[in-house]
Amino acid sequence: MHSLTIGTARGPARVDIDTPEAAPVSLLVLGHGAGGGVDAPDLVALRDAAREARVTVARVTQPYRMAGRRAPAPAGHLDEAFTEVVRHLRAEHPGPLLLGGRSSGSRVACRTALALDAAAIVALAFPLHPPGKPEKSRAPELATGLPTLVINGDRDAFGVPEAGGTVEVLVRPGETHDLKRDPPGIAAAVVGWLRGRGWAE
Repeated sequence: MHSLTIGTARGPARVDIDTPEAAPVSLLVLGHGAGGGVDAPDLVALRDAAREARVTVARVTQPYRMAGRRAPAPAGHLDEAFTEVVRHLRAEHPGPLLLGGRSSGSRVACRTALALDAAAIVALAFPLHPPGKPEKSRAPELATGLPTLVINGDRDAFGVPEAGGTVEVLVRPGETHDLKRDPPGIAAAVVGWLRGRGWAE
């Protein structure tokens, strides 16, 4: 792994990049949850499994977290910083671009995917709505038209999206929003999905 700091209009962001030993098949860029970081168990497990499958994995720490804040920046600021980071990475890492993340990071991936010409989206613990407020659905963010894999726990207080169109949903029994019960199983499911589409080996 190597890390670099990338300046954005919203402040510096950090990127932790893990490259496979063989020539990479694709680039997977992952964002973290609102109050968490890129070392969340599901993101780390996915990094390890994807790297073994010849995918370069870049985990992006948003500027607000770099500044020591836990409360997330506004959505527009998150999208702007993520977009700048991904465009910087694309200059060094050609090939299919896959965007993803957990919770808030998965929402950022969905909102920026079309502008960044991504091939697909991986959404872990997509927060369908605020807890207890199902009327405030974020389902439209998933409607990008791109192949999208959503993995949520059946006990997620933020709800579970419905499959439809290009969106596939895997529901993990017994998992809550943190997806901590079986990170390797989640990672294997993602890599299997990527492999089936030619984005991993």
